[in-house]
Amino acid sequence: MMYAILDIETTGGKYNEEGITEIAIYKFDGHKVVDQFISLINPEKPIQPFVVNLTGINNKMLRNAPKFYEVAKRIVEITTDCIIVAHNASFDYRVLRTEFDRLGYEYERQSLCTVELSQKLIPDQKSYSLGKLVRSLGIAISDRHRATGDAQATVKLFKLLLSKDIEKTILTETVKLDTKKKVNDKLLRLIENLPSATGVYYIHRKDGGIIYIGKSKNIKKRVTQHFTNENRKSRKIQEEVINVTYEITGSELVALLKENEEIKRNKPKYNRTFKRTKFNQALYEFTDENGYLNLQVKKVDRRKKSITTFTNRQQAKSFMYRWAEEYNLCLLYLDLDNNNEKCFKNTTQKCNGACIQEESIDTYNDRVRELIFKHTFRNKNMMIIDRGRDIDEQSVILIEEGKFMGVGYFNLNHQINNINILKSIITPMEHDKDAQHIIQSYIRQHKRLKVVPLDKNKIDS
Repeated sequence: MMYAILDIETTGGKYNEEGITEIAIYKFDGHKVVDQFISLINPEKPIQPFVVNLTGINNKMLRNAPKFYEVAKRIVEITTDCIIVAHNASFDYRVLRTEFDRLGYEYERQSLCTVELSQKLIPDQKSYSLGKLVRSLGIAISDRHRATGDAQATVKLFKLLLSKDIEKTILTETVKLDTKKKVNDKLLRLIENLPSATGVYYIHRKDGGIIYIGKSKNIKKRVTQHFTNENRKSRKIQEEVINVTYEITGSELVALLKENEEIKRNKPKYNRTFKRTKFNQALYEFTDENGYLNLQVKKVDRRKKSITTFTNRQQAKSFMYRWAEEYNLCLLYLDLDNNNEKCFKNTTQKCNGACIQEESIDTYNDRVRELIFKHTFRNKNMMIIDRGRDIDEQSVILIEEGKFMGVGYFNLNHQINNINILKSIITPMEHDKDAQHIIQSYIRQHKRLKVVPLDKNKIDS
């Protein structure tokens, strides 16, 4: 999918009599800028004084600039097979078409407006003017009211909008518009256009509808498997697929969460009824008759509050033995030793004697509570920082009061240090048991993850 994200500065004046003074076009493939065209343009008419004050572009600056007809061919080339994207697209697209009309050329493109998309995907903003909107989202903008600065800010805004578009309406509509599909070698062509990167992929049918959603650390490799497998589902997908789009997430955790959310929202036919994330074991706590905190792995009971969940009993036992060592806990009180008198660790002098009441209740229980606090979501406010899509970007997952709020991306630390900006860049997502299990399980298995506690007072402010 190709987009031509542009901004145009004009002379001002009467409707349909404006002339273009500057244009910036960034060809964007949904992930990165792949081409660009930036130029001052001689409008062959004077600029309105208020526009000179606003943009800083004056008549003298444009005297030796190319006239529109001299750059028209380049504009046609860079926007061919692209959807025009602009902030207040009706204005930019109208002015562009008017200039081409004067040359006797019929210029037609599909268009998307980032004002309309922002109103839908980022509601309740005080202003949807480009400058105020991107500042509220923590997006840097320079050279305001110049084509280059405004177009670059629109690229960053559109990238954010694509990641916030959980319903995938932008992708569905644009795939529907793209009719240049060839049947011959279509699978090979689709695979060639995919990246070997971590993210979520969407398999579309002819009308743009999504028939399958998946996640992979290598999108190209995983889709190749769909297109080469001989099972019934894979053959059906191969028959119906007309396009594959994708969203690079950088973070595998973000990809897992997006897959979980978007399958439930979009209900693609070949994901069938989405099987819940497979976890059937949970960790529970209770205080025994002597006052010691016990931990026990049992089959999930959705009526009870668990500390954390596990994919299966074998995984649960593995972590329990690891935690017994890490926190110096008694195997008897972790339900890992059938001896009714004292645990095996005690016989090897590796237990402090809680199982035979030699260690104080408070001292032992403090270590258990430390484990519980680290591995539960209860009432926690925190951010999980992980890889981003680019080398200078990181992903962030927000947890408030033990509830998963959503995911986002940031380049600058002030975007996550300011809670209002942090919340504005987060794409809201549903908190459910599956999402909670995905996050807790991922944190357990990836020690490099940065988990940052949040100040409750700052969140409320």
